Amino acid sequence: MANVRFYSGDTVPLEMHKVRIVQKLNFMPIERRLEAMREAGNNTFLLRNRDIFLDMLTDSGTNAMSDNQLAAMIQADDSYAGSETFYKLDNKIKEIFGKQFFLPAHQGRACEHILAQTFVKPGSIVPMNYHFTTTKSHIVLKGGKVEEILIDEGLNVNSEHPFKGNIDIDKLKALIQEHGTDKIAFVRLEAGTNLIGGQPFSLENMIEVRKVCDEYGLMIILDASLLADNLYFIKQREEKCKNMSIREITRAMSDLSDIIYFSARKLGCARGGGMCLNSKKLYLKIRELVPLYEGFLTYGGMSVREIEAIAVGLEETMDEDMINQGPQFIAYMTEELKKRGVPVVTPPGGLGCHLNAMEFVNHIPQQQYPAGALGAALFIVSGIRGMERGTISEQRDENGNETFANMELLRLALPRRVFTLSQVKYAVDRISWLYQNRSLIGGLTFVDEPKILRFFFGILTTVNDWQDKLVAKFKEDFGDSL
Repeated sequence: MANVRFYSGDTVPLEMHKVRIVQKLNFMPIERRLEAMREAGNNTFLLRNRDIFLDMLTDSGTNAMSDNQLAAMIQADDSYAGSETFYKLDNKIKEIFGKQFFLPAHQGRACEHILAQTFVKPGSIVPMNYHFTTTKSHIVLKGGKVEEILIDEGLNVNSEHPFKGNIDIDKLKALIQEHGTDKIAFVRLEAGTNLIGGQPFSLENMIEVRKVCDEYGLMIILDASLLADNLYFIKQREEKCKNMSIREITRAMSDLSDIIYFSARKLGCARGGGMCLNSKKLYLKIRELVPLYEGFLTYGGMSVREIEAIAVGLEETMDEDMINQGPQFIAYMTEELKKRGVPVVTPPGGLGCHLNAMEFVNHIPQQQYPAGALGAALFIVSGIRGMERGTISEQRDENGNETFANMELLRLALPRRVFTLSQVKYAVDRISWLYQNRSLIGGLTFVDEPKILRFFFGILTTVNDWQDKLVAKFKEDFGDSL
């Protein structure tokens, strides 16, 4: 990607790739979209793809693969054990991250499961910049507790801070002194902090966290699933890193980590994941669980074709022209919405454009799930599927009380090399219309509420007939237009 200034004076992100394979999209009329949303129980996860126009649910497993990745998949060695394909990836891990040991797993949450099984026990504390849904669930299921020690600026929806994902060093020290090192399983750093708007942490902050962990003898585990975005932001926003290559920044972050795990559905643009480390003692400890839960050590629950693709995808991640498309498209969409007065998370982060539902629909109380309601409304008026990242993505406490999220966000993911600028402009237009008619949006309530990870398959209904009124207003303004 390159930001190019047009003769008109506009600055527009310009794709540094050409499209050679396409997939047909469906554009259903609004009546069908309303029906589909009701069939899905007002949960965008339960929509069927055939009813969706632009799928901005996630970038997980939906980034476009390159021609070189697709070509590599044909060369895969299908051996159950000892596959040459695995050793290609193993060597690429050594080359890029400098880690001697690699353990494969079928995706990021499988890594979280194994790491929680290995290091978390009842009463354990896991400090982190911010939690991710599945990470927290695995830790809690093992009897541990997550402690978020994000800098205060990280929870300011609108901010100019370039690294809202930073850990607060004073909070980290205070937490260690309060609980003692024996209770702390490890310190987790999440690159491109997902639930606060894809916000990065700085290399300088990671260096400070490493100093504290060395002082107290603690491990740093890096969730590198969104590393590509974080790398881009470090190079763009951190003065000391402007002259470093992406490869050099990657290696610096790896050297500061004891264990790196990642979902290749995000990092590497294929479907898989794994854990990288240098300690043979820790490697042997973790290794026992991989065949039990994932598969043999040279495939780990992945297709070997995907392993070939990951090896190529990791190399391509070292190319700034590849990793900058997501952040640049997101920045463009965010700025266009800001011009129209739509409340969004700033500064623009990675992963997607994030609508601030707390302000967008400030008439909806948190107990009626404003981010979920906004997601349902946006799909009905546009065919765009986003992901609720608010209170629905939390879960009730041990007494059954609602746990209100720090932020109510609707995430509109922009997978790399997937959408065109005209599609982004369409999204901006429909979101802007919805904002002008936001008073029509009402709340949601659960009909079927799972105890764990309810945002994946919970069923909700509207608190009144607001969706019918929204459709009527849309048809009044747009007529028969989709």
